[in-house]
Amino acid sequence: MLYREIKDNIYYVGSIDWDRRLFDELIPLPDGTSYNAYLIKGSKKTALIDTVDPSKTYELVDKLKDIKNIDYIIAHHAEQDHSGSIPDILKLYPKAKVVCNPKCKNMLIDLLDVPEDRFIEIEDGETLSLGDKTLEFIYAPWVHWPETMLTYLREDKILFTCDFFGSHLATSNLFAKDEDRVYESAKRYYAEIMMPFRTPIKKNIDKIKDLDISIIAPSHGPLYDNPKFILDAYKEWISDEVKNEVVLAYISMHGSTKAMVEYLIDALTQRDIEVKPFNLSVADIGELAISLVDAATIIIATPTVLGNAHPLAVYAAYLANALRPKTRYASIIGSYGWSGRTIEQIKNTIKNLKVELLEPVLVKGYPREDDFKLLDKLADNIKSEHSKIIK
Repeated sequence: MLYREIKDNIYYVGSIDWDRRLFDELIPLPDGTSYNAYLIKGSKKTALIDTVDPSKTYELVDKLKDIKNIDYIIAHHAEQDHSGSIPDILKLYPKAKVVCNPKCKNMLIDLLDVPEDRFIEIEDGETLSLGDKTLEFIYAPWVHWPETMLTYLREDKILFTCDFFGSHLATSNLFAKDEDRVYESAKRYYAEIMMPFRTPIKKNIDKIKDLDISIIAPSHGPLYDNPKFILDAYKEWISDEVKNEVVLAYISMHGSTKAMVEYLIDALTQRDIEVKPFNLSVADIGELAISLVDAATIIIATPTVLGNAHPLAVYAAYLANALRPKTRYASIIGSYGWSGRTIEQIKNTIKNLKVELLEPVLVKGYPREDDFKLLDKLADNIKSEHSKIIK
């Protein structure tokens, strides 16, 4: 199995998963993914930075077959796609110790039954010498679990960031060469996984701002030999700035809600507002998540089913609520037959969003002229509100 040199005595020993199409039985992976692990050979000690998903343990073992000794396994994060091969590597290297923070240690014991005597606990800012190479450990809580940390290899100026700055992208390129493609993949990754933790991410980016970084080495996707590329992207995504965009997540059963959606798209477009519509019956939730990163407004459009919003509309609202984008405004449109609790239900589902709710438009049956006028009024309201906050 191929392992690749990053710098002198620093190697990529991870695994590319070309065929995986779903993560956590939830997140679409249109471009596959990778599980990045790194081997660092110091003049006195050898360290393995993270491991790989259990499904790829055999590949990691094969790449390490000529490595006679591993002293340390650095565990940045206890989630199994990074830690899942630790028990197997510990069996192969009985003298190796797992180096991690106390929270990660407890999680690895719980999740993987790693014996307690196989750990070395480290504190924030502590260092570990490999001889001619020095590892500095940086706590990065809630990026995206509470135990996450980073490792800075001082002499080679490499920052190993685990999930931070990652991308679900299977590629034979070791480094991010096709920056347009990597940008979209990294933005999807941020939207689906990191966006709920925007506030702690701001704090953790601030922690690394003074480091001299030549390479950022995440746990998924290609490495960055131009760190400014991904750092600038994250600074944009986590900022408070929004764009003149409306995300319109909709579902329609008999055409009434669809007629409202189509009218509203035209009304917003006429007012120079970019609209990103998602038909929830066929939409990629990852694409929906990406659209929420920058949009100023989200609108949920739904028919009424048994007195409530359509289940797919509820799911879209739940997803937005879980991801907590910086969206400023929200509204609800749709139709009903005789009665319903649609507006109340959606409002209760998006309580995590710090948004102003613009006047909903809920119509009985198929929309008529007066109903379309209400949609025009909503479009006018959105344009007015956007003009107040968007430069």
